[in-house]
Amino acid sequence: MDLVEVVPDRLHMLRFPIGQAYLWRDGGALTLIDAGPAGSADLIEGAIRSLGLDPARLERIVLTHCHRDHVGAAGELADRWGAQVLAHRLDAPVVRGERPVPEPVLLDWELPLYAHGLTVPEAPPVPVHRELEDGDRLEFGGGAYVVHAPGHTDGSIGVHLPRHGVLFTGDCVAAVGPVMLGVFNVDRARALASFRRLAALEPVVACFGHGDPLVHGTAAALHAAVAATPAEPTTRKERGARP
Repeated sequence: MDLVEVVPDRLHMLRFPIGQAYLWRDGGALTLIDAGPAGSADLIEGAIRSLGLDPARLERIVLTHCHRDHVGAAGELADRWGAQVLAHRLDAPVVRGERPVPEPVLLDWELPLYAHGLTVPEAPPVPVHRELEDGDRLEFGGGAYVVHAPGHTDGSIGVHLPRHGVLFTGDCVAAVGPVMLGVFNVDRARALASFRRLAALEPVVACFGHGDPLVHGTAAALHAAVAATPAEPTTRKERGARP
């Protein structure tokens, strides 16, 4: 796992072989946006300690959606440090293990990427302490706001910190190469509409579920990526396996 500073004294990215999480700090109080794959709790704790911070100050883990590379370590971290786990109401039953992970509709070129993603260990069921809705205010970063961004999954969210100009997009947006609409969507049209909504927030810093954060020219890059994304793909293929 790599630990990468994004905003000095505020925000670090925790990059795993597949996917990433983000650590936000308000003084000593800590918030995780996503939690990496199962088995990574020790790595996350070590990263927190390496910054001179106390993992017992981890107050909340905000899950952008229900996929295994974002949920995996949340339960173990919450058990260790008493953090609250937050997820959107529509994805919370999946996080808790009450419903199956939704199956994406894959484009042909997504098939090998999807197979690679399945190498991440399945996430164990995780209790959700708070179910989120669009517009909910979270008590970190001077006020963080939930932006419902369905399409990747029904309960995908962005998290917007307007005071700091920071936006966490989850997997609605990716930056693997150019900024682009995220892959493995259950509903591509809704995902594109969510992409437009997130871009309209015009953040200074955008943090993605996959790919390096944008810290320069961010709003322009997001708008350009939206404009370059076709409304309808030319090919698509159903896939039965779960992400």
